[in-house]
Amino acid sequence: MPAKTDHDARRRDVSAAVWRVLAAQGFGGLTLRAVAAELGATTGLVTHYFPSKQALIVHALEVAETHTRALVPSLEGVHGLEALRQALAAVLPLTPEGTEINRVWVSSWDAALADPELRALEKARYKRWRSRLKPLVIEAQNDGDLPTGDPDDLVAALAAFTHGLVVQALFDPRTFPRQRLLAVLGSHLEGLRP
Repeated sequence: MPAKTDHDARRRDVSAAVWRVLAAQGFGGLTLRAVAAELGATTGLVTHYFPSKQALIVHALEVAETHTRALVPSLEGVHGLEALRQALAAVLPLTPEGTEINRVWVSSWDAALADPELRALEKARYKRWRSRLKPLVIEAQNDGDLPTGDPDDLVAALAAFTHGLVVQALFDPRTFPRQRLLAVLGSHLEGLRP
C-alpha cells in the first residue's frame, strides 16, 4: 500500500516554491515548469494542485497577499495620524522582505491588467487596502491632523502617493533608501495638516 501524502503539507511546499519563483523572477517567470524545478518535482505534481497557469497565478496572488499582511504592524494603542503613517509605511520597501514583496506586486500588474479575473482580484485587493486606511484617515481628520472633506478622496490620494514612492524606490533604491522614504512620507503627511 503506498504511503499517504500529507496534501496540506505538500500544498504548503508548493506555495513556498511559488513564492521563491515570484521573488526571483516575478510573474513573468512564473510557470508550472519553474515551480516544479524550484520544488525539485515534476510538473505533474504541480498540476495536481494547480491544473492551469491561471490557477497558479491566482494562488500566487493569494500567497503575495499573505506575505504582505505579515508585514503590517499592529496598530493597537496607536492613534490618528501616527497610525496612518505606520500603515502607509508598512507598504514601502523598507526591508529586503518588503522590497521583495513589492517587486512581486509590481510584476503582477501586467498580468492583472491583461486578464479580467486577475484585474477583478486586484481591484478587490485595492478596495480592501483603502477600506483599512479609511478609518485611520477619519480619525486623523477628527483629531484635526488632516483636512476635512471626503475621506475617500484623501485615502485614494494617500494610496497613490505611497505606491508612487514604492515604484520610485524599486527602480532607484540608492536615491530612495529607507530613511528617505520614511522622511518623504512623514513630510507629505505633515504637509497635509490644516
